[in-house]
Amino acid sequence: MTDDVDARLGIVIPEPDGRQLLEFVRSWPDPVDDVWSAVTDPERSVRWIGRYEGERAPGGTGTFTMTHEQEPSPQPMRIVECDPPRRLVVEVGDWLLEVGLSQEGERTVLRFRQRFAPEADVADYAMGWHWYLDKLSAALGAGPDPGDWDAFYAEIGPAYRP
Repeated sequence: MTDDVDARLGIVIPEPDGRQLLEFVRSWPDPVDDVWSAVTDPERSVRWIGRYEGERAPGGTGTFTMTHEQEPSPQPMRIVECDPPRRLVVEVGDWLLEVGLSQEGERTVLRFRQRFAPEADVADYAMGWHWYLDKLSAALGAGPDPGDWDAFYAEIGPAYRP
């Protein structure tokens, strides 16, 4: 992972139907299987984002709790697509989240995507996902933990809200 904040920023891509696609691209020297495990294994995912409890197969349902929120609360989750260790698509509440992993040279590249309505203010979501992906990097041993939200927001917020 790079320490350059600009390289870690999410980008918003307008889609032909007017929706907005938020995309983050991160990479690590870890093997694809290890990054997949950090994303999907409940004992590892809880370190950076939260825990899924439920059926682990396409179409499977359960609950997902983002354990690093101020008030964690279980949300319904459905696994839309799962192709280990390359692709995971889930619905969490009304969010559709996509994670793709690929090997590029000696690095594993993660592409995280979420689509939003045309009128959505994506900046707050982007800052949140940026924070969580920095936590994933820390869990992989590839960077510092982003720390508390207020300090993170003071540093990163201006990049999303110029």
